Amino acid sequence: MARRVLGDDPFASSIPEGASAPEEKAKTDAPKKRSIPPKARKSVPPKAPRKSKAPPPQADEPVARVAPPPAPLPVIEVPSLSDVPSPVDEPVEETVGAADLPPEAPAAEERAAPTDAPRAADGEESLEDTIRALEARLDKLLEGSREQAQPILDRVSDKLRAVASAPAARGDGASEARDEAAPYDVARDLFASQYYLRQWGRVAMRDRSEEVDEFGFDPSYDARWRPFFDFLYERWWRVDVEGIENVPAEGRVALVANHSGAVPYDGIMLAAAMRREHPSARPLRWLAEDFVSHLPFMGAYLTRLGAVRACQENAERLLRKESCVAMFPEGVKGVSKLFRDRYKLQRFGRGGHIKLAIRTRTPLVPVSIVGAEETHPLIAPSGVVARMLGVPYVPITPTFPLLGAAGLVPLPSKWRIVFGEPMPMDAYGPDAADDEVLVGRLNEKLRGTIQDTLDRALRQRRSVFSG
Repeated sequence: MARRVLGDDPFASSIPEGASAPEEKAKTDAPKKRSIPPKARKSVPPKAPRKSKAPPPQADEPVARVAPPPAPLPVIEVPSLSDVPSPVDEPVEETVGAADLPPEAPAAEERAAPTDAPRAADGEESLEDTIRALEARLDKLLEGSREQAQPILDRVSDKLRAVASAPAARGDGASEARDEAAPYDVARDLFASQYYLRQWGRVAMRDRSEEVDEFGFDPSYDARWRPFFDFLYERWWRVDVEGIENVPAEGRVALVANHSGAVPYDGIMLAAAMRREHPSARPLRWLAEDFVSHLPFMGAYLTRLGAVRACQENAERLLRKESCVAMFPEGVKGVSKLFRDRYKLQRFGRGGHIKLAIRTRTPLVPVSIVGAEETHPLIAPSGVVARMLGVPYVPITPTFPLLGAAGLVPLPSKWRIVFGEPMPMDAYGPDAADDEVLVGRLNEKLRGTIQDTLDRALRQRRSVFSG
């Protein structure tokens, strides 16, 4: 008789398959050739024949480690785990590991839907998938722009409702306390928000060319607007030019002019005069006030036309490049003065343009512009609207804001531009820029020259509109 073996007994014989030994020991022991008594052989039940031709899995190797067939498996429908028969209880026709099963085929709707990243076929990117991916990204960008704008609009509408619903006075006649800064906050959120500045800046730079210099000048954009400015120069304001031959044909030079007109067109007209009237047709870059660079639309458009933000660094970089630069030392004070103070030069700052000319040895050409003060006669500056928009002033003229947008059309006054004799700076050394007395004397001399030319041109003018 065979005896039960509970441990690793070196003297124990093998246990027949029909014995009551533990299943774990029967699965791990390898079969051996032995002689079985006739009685034990009869007690062994017959095994069920396997339908599969594949060899049975080894007892010491899990089913999942069976190697897959060399050919790629076709796409099949994989049943749920509860429907898969156990390899121990029921016979299995073919043993396939879970890791070797092919992925489930995607549905038709999932294959047609665009994804963020283009799908590749056989390692190469499909053109159709790329187009679908780009369309999906564009949709997300547009949706993101709307999501960015919505919080700003909600905040502005809440403030507007709060201002409109606040009572002006109580029933007993006493004034109700009201936040007077609320309307200004609403206007700042509406007109000066970063979202709108970005959007307007993108619109302004949408059709830019590839040939843009370091200051933002766009030659193709300037050529597109040139017929309009030529119309203003030749037909609307009928500009007369005198002494333009005083501007050198080459080399660095600075044109110092009076800043006039509630809406300053003087920089654009000076550039048109240099391009049309100068023998060398020199290009001109003019310095614009700092606040203009922050205005929606206006800052981007003037930059593309040739304006440069006014500061010592930008002016010096332009002059080091041997450029012709126009400067307006009056600044905002020149364009915001009332009509009764027209053609009366304001203070020329602290002489920064004189110090720059001395350091760079740049000649200064005084320029007097007559006629620009009458294009938009300034009756009074609006401080309330200016604080709302965050600008130094908003002009109130006989036509604006009375006529609305039509009031922004300039009047057809007669213009005259006079270029004076240049003031050379070669006689002064670099250290002379630190001499405040010398700088002040040269500054007053330049200002006096421009003022005398303006007075002479005004005496010679017979009419504002006919010259």
